[in-house]
Amino acid sequence: MDNSSATLLPDLLFEVSWEVCNKIGGIYTVLSTKAKTLQKIIKDRTVFIGPDVWTSDNPSPWFAECSVPGLTEWAAGASLPDGVSVRVGRWEVPGRPIAVLVKFDGMYAEKDSFYGEMWERFGVDSLHAYGDYDEGCAFGHASGVVIESILASGYRLPAEAIRKPGQRGRLKKYKFDVVAHFDEWTTGMGLLYVKWKLPSVATAFTTHATSIGRSICGNNKPLYDQMANYNGDQMARELNMEAKHSLEKAAAHQADVFTTVSEITARECEQLLERRPDVVTPNGFEKNFVPSGKKFDEARAKARQAMLSAASALTGTEHDDRTMIVVTSGRCEYRNKGIDIFLDVADRLRHTGAERNVIAYVMVPAWSRDAREDLRARLDSGETAFGQALCEPVITHNLNNPDTDPVICRIRQLGFCQPAPGVAVIYVPCYLNGTDGILDLSYYDLLIGADATVFPSYYEPWGYTPLESVAFGVPTVTTSLSGFGQWVLGAFENYFDECGVNVIGRGDSNYQDVVANIANSLRYLASSDSKDLKRISTAARRTADAASWTNFIRYYEQAYTIGIAKARARK
Repeated sequence: MDNSSATLLPDLLFEVSWEVCNKIGGIYTVLSTKAKTLQKIIKDRTVFIGPDVWTSDNPSPWFAECSVPGLTEWAAGASLPDGVSVRVGRWEVPGRPIAVLVKFDGMYAEKDSFYGEMWERFGVDSLHAYGDYDEGCAFGHASGVVIESILASGYRLPAEAIRKPGQRGRLKKYKFDVVAHFDEWTTGMGLLYVKWKLPSVATAFTTHATSIGRSICGNNKPLYDQMANYNGDQMARELNMEAKHSLEKAAAHQADVFTTVSEITARECEQLLERRPDVVTPNGFEKNFVPSGKKFDEARAKARQAMLSAASALTGTEHDDRTMIVVTSGRCEYRNKGIDIFLDVADRLRHTGAERNVIAYVMVPAWSRDAREDLRARLDSGETAFGQALCEPVITHNLNNPDTDPVICRIRQLGFCQPAPGVAVIYVPCYLNGTDGILDLSYYDLLIGADATVFPSYYEPWGYTPLESVAFGVPTVTTSLSGFGQWVLGAFENYFDECGVNVIGRGDSNYQDVVANIANSLRYLASSDSKDLKRISTAARRTADAASWTNFIRYYEQAYTIGIAKARARK
């Protein structure tokens, strides 16, 4: 990282998120992979703060409580509100950064008076709050109190840790710069608390997806064609999102520096939150989990065997290694993630054909129960060809809501429950953690076996899934409505041989064109020979390298410089 006078780096950085040591979605990946690069640059000067939602019977597998000089002593004597407690340790990800987990139950007792204070000071309208609003605000509030307590304790880093290059002797005139960085609306109350109580601290706020933009899409309204006509406050009232939107908007406006993850989301923020982000901070990646050499080949063979065996057992037809395995994954947001398009692409390939047989895997966790006993029995038998398909040979696990789940309903509607040569669709509606009872491999351990992935997102502020795919050398298809897709369009020529990615133009009114174009992309891959596929795989890995945190951390340099400069001006 550039340490020149033009760049102001924090001497102490707090980053607050609901997903610190708490793996829920893409923000966990953002922070946990960024941590390694931050440790290289400002080692142990970053303190991640997350929710302590764990118990002795269900401990966090990503947090190790241990001694951290200065912070452990603070925690032992910290005077915090009743019902607020902390644990200090390390986040068990590459770089092992410092982490503080906060139990925040005590903040509920102060909820009404605190909401009143936030209304008076910042105009946050919590009157119509419901659902997880109170929980997020209690955590955010508690996190702000914890930051205040840490700084009040006199916690400082050793002089050698913060001395600038070439600086000698005592640090009498040294400016100790603190940045408090808050991610998503769930931490917004923490940012406002710090803004109120600690004016010398620089505040940064990142929205990874606006709450009102996601709600507009989730309610099947056209976001992009009508973007210029939407008013965020009006839509929040219409969609019963007033509290979350009000908090997110206040945090965005009060932050010293406001960021988001892609240009498409920056435009969304400008329209719906009425503040243009100061810096676009694209999500970087660390692919240290990708095996190499002989281990890569072995892992790929194992993954393919698992997916081909499951498909053979379900359909009663043996699928050999020439079969093309295509995967989509992510959160089960049927329209936003483009699962609807993925299924229609499979249907189109079934009717128009491809050079190879295709298995289209939909790997999205839904409201699932246990693994199918009939499928498990077939897999345990060791046979490869059974002659007859299982009943409903398109799903690996039982669902609690088989009549209302949108994925299985569409699969049935398209007729995939009647196996036919050419294309099979298989729905894996569970978390792939290696113990699902059918595939018994983690998602990454399965992804390596795919021949292609498709992520035809409608609402995707960034999009880690296609980036993860190219890290494994698996070519991917995504859309121009994803942040990752837009980055690819700006950085590479848009074809597989150049970058391992094909970005399909998508809008509000070209659904069938998108289906046709993705089907053509998959046919191109299916007809490519081994030499071409190897070249495409190599190009995909180069794209992943270009999106590493080593390259993208500079955008955070810019953001922190803006924030620190504003905080210094207040001093």
